[in-house]
Amino acid sequence: MTTTNAATAPTPVSGTTDIPKSSSSSNMSSTTGSTLAGNFQTFLTLLTTQLQNQNPLDPLDTNQFTQQLVQFAGVEQQLKTNDSLAQLVTLQQTTQATQALGFVGKTALVDGSTATMTKSSATWHLNVPSDSTVDITVANASGQTVFTGKYTAAAGSDIPFTWNGMGNDGTQWPDGKYTISATGKDVAGNNVGIAAQVQGVVSSVDLTQSPPLLTIDGASYTLSQVKSIIATSSN
Repeated sequence: MTTTNAATAPTPVSGTTDIPKSSSSSNMSSTTGSTLAGNFQTFLTLLTTQLQNQNPLDPLDTNQFTQQLVQFAGVEQQLKTNDSLAQLVTLQQTTQATQALGFVGKTALVDGSTATMTKSSATWHLNVPSDSTVDITVANASGQTVFTGKYTAAAGSDIPFTWNGMGNDGTQWPDGKYTISATGKDVAGNNVGIAAQVQGVVSSVDLTQSPPLLTIDGASYTLSQVKSIIATSSN
């Protein structure tokens, strides 16, 4: 920075005036430690340089100038926080993808109401929160009701219900996809919400989706829908 004599006024610094560079500010954007938010020495250098080069006839209020620099540092720090959060999201997505790949070939129990009947047998797993009388309805892929029944069920988080494909009118329905609907009433006659789950082998994982989607019995499920992994027989 050049000095001035008593007869020459310092050059006013405006919004377009270049601030003289120093060894501490020339590489300000090269590394995190050299940024305004990460290097307090750079902060002081910029502050004193601005004060030295302001117009003495119209000086900038020191408190206002300091507040502006502090606000700028706060905004810069927030941007860095956003970048860090984006990196964490990326890492989480990578972790989910790795976890999902580990499910391929495994038998999983997932939230769902549609199961495939094979050899005249389809099984669902019901979550009954309290002892209840359960009304069950089974519909085919076209939405047609093919079976209804009323059962007494004790409370449990994994109560299997297996249907043999026989309709109420004695018709043997063909293998295929069937959807269950279950409602219940407890001993006091209050409605009870009953959730259904299905079991199947994870055949593939779609990593192009976020979160990744598991393919089980031709349907797609997220990792959050997986309730448990069931060990297969080692015969």
